[in-house]
Amino acid sequence: MNAAPATADDQSFMGHPKGLAVLSFTEAWERFSYYGMTTLLVLYMTKQLLLPGHVEHVAGFEAARTFFTHTYGGGKVLTVVGLASAIYGFYSSTVYLTPIFGGLLADYLLGRTRTVILGACLMALGHFLMAFDQSFLLALGCLMLGAGCLKGNLATQVGGLYGEADNRRADAFQIYYLGINAGVIFGPMVTGTLGEKVAWHYGFGAAGVGMLVSLVVYLIGRRYLPPDPPRGAKARALARSAQLPMTRREWQVVILLVLLLPVLALSIVGNNQIFNAYLLWADTSVDRHLFGVPVLTTWLVSVDSVVSVAMLVLVVWFWRVWAKRFPEPDELGKLAIGCFTGAAGVMCLVAGAMIATSTGHKVAFGWLLGFHLLNDIGFANVLPVGLALYSRAAPRAIAGFIVGLYYLHLWAGNTLVGMLGALLEKMSPEKFWLVHVVLVASAGAVFVVVRLIFGRLLRGEAVQPDYVAADAGETP
Repeated sequence: MNAAPATADDQSFMGHPKGLAVLSFTEAWERFSYYGMTTLLVLYMTKQLLLPGHVEHVAGFEAARTFFTHTYGGGKVLTVVGLASAIYGFYSSTVYLTPIFGGLLADYLLGRTRTVILGACLMALGHFLMAFDQSFLLALGCLMLGAGCLKGNLATQVGGLYGEADNRRADAFQIYYLGINAGVIFGPMVTGTLGEKVAWHYGFGAAGVGMLVSLVVYLIGRRYLPPDPPRGAKARALARSAQLPMTRREWQVVILLVLLLPVLALSIVGNNQIFNAYLLWADTSVDRHLFGVPVLTTWLVSVDSVVSVAMLVLVVWFWRVWAKRFPEPDELGKLAIGCFTGAAGVMCLVAGAMIATSTGHKVAFGWLLGFHLLNDIGFANVLPVGLALYSRAAPRAIAGFIVGLYYLHLWAGNTLVGMLGALLEKMSPEKFWLVHVVLVASAGAVFVVVRLIFGRLLRGEAVQPDYVAADAGETP
C-alpha cells in the first residue's frame, strides 16, 4: 500500500504526474459502471423486476415496500411507476450521504487507498448481484456503500499529487473531469444497448465489468499515488492545532449557506429527473428518431452528457469573453441565470407535451434536444458555480466541512426527484413538467432576492480547497 509522493518534475502524463493518469482512468471506468447501471434502473424495474413473477422473489421486498410507501407515498399504495421512482430517489440520494461514511472510514481507520479498493469491490459485487431478482436490495446496498467509499477519496488523492505551490493542480482537475464525463457518455450507451436490446442482466454485467477494470487500473497504478495522510488520534491532533477561531461574520455566512441548501435542491430537480421519470416518459411518449435514426431510451443520457460537456465549455468561454467588456455576475447572479435557463429548458418538454396532446401524435424529438440544450446551459451555471460559492465563502477553519454540506443539496434534490416521479402517471405530462418548471424558476427567484439582500455578506476573497473541482461538471 505504500505510495511514492509526486514530485514537481514528474510530467509523465500530459505534463502531470503518472498518478493523475491512474486516477483519471480509474474514475472514468467507475463512472462508466455507475451511470451505466443508473440509466437502466427505472426501466428495468418498471419493465421486469417489479412486475408479477419477479417482485415476489426479491428478498426483503415487503419490508422495503412498506418503507417506500410511508416515506414516498404518504402511506398510500404506490403503483409500479411510483415504487420504481421512490427506489430510484432513495438510491440516487443516498449515494451523496454515504461519502460521509467513506471519508470517516478513510480518515480514521483504513486510509484512502484501502477505502477506495474496498469501495470498488463493493460496487463490482453490487453490479453482479443485480443479475438475480433475489439479491436486488442487497445489490443496491453494496452500490451505495461502495460509491461512498470512492466518491471524495479519489478526488482527494488528485489534490495530494501536488505541492502547495504547484500551479498544475487546477489543470489536473480539468483532466480528471474529462475522465468523469467520458464514463458518463459511454456507460449508458454500452449498458443501455445491452440492457434494452439483449437482456437487462447483460447491461448490469457490463457495468460490473467496467467496475472491475476500474479496480485493476487502480491496483496497477497505486504505486504512483500520494501516500495516505495520518489518521486516527494523530490526525485529530493535527486538525486541532490547525484550527482557526471564527468571527461573527463567518458564522453569519455559514448560516446563510446552510439556508441556501434547500434552494439548491429545488434548482436541480429538472436536471436530475433525467435518470428517472424523464426516461419512463420518453420511452412511451416521444418519437425517438433523430434524422430517421432510432434512438434507444437509455441513449438519451449519453446525449445529455455530450451536450453537457459542450455547454460547460461554451459557458466558460462565454463568461470569459463577457468579462472583457462587461461586469461579470457574481455566483448568486449566475445561479439565478442558470435556474431561469434550466426552467426554460423544461418548458420545452411542457410545450412538446401540449402539442402532442392536441395533435394526438408523439412528442417530436426536437423538443427533447431543446430541453437538453437549455437545461445543460443552465446546469453549467448551477452545479460548478454553487460549488465555487461554497468553497470561496466558507470560513477557512471549516472549509472542508462546508463543502461536504454543499453535497447534501444533491441528497435532498434526488429525494425530491423520487417523490415527484410518482406523480408522472397521476398528472398529464404537461402539468407534470410544469411543476418542475415552477420549482426550478422559484429557486432562481430566491437567488435574486438573496443576492439583493445578502450579496455583500457572501463576497470575499476566493478560497477553494484542492479537491472541490473534481466533480464540478458531473451529472448527480
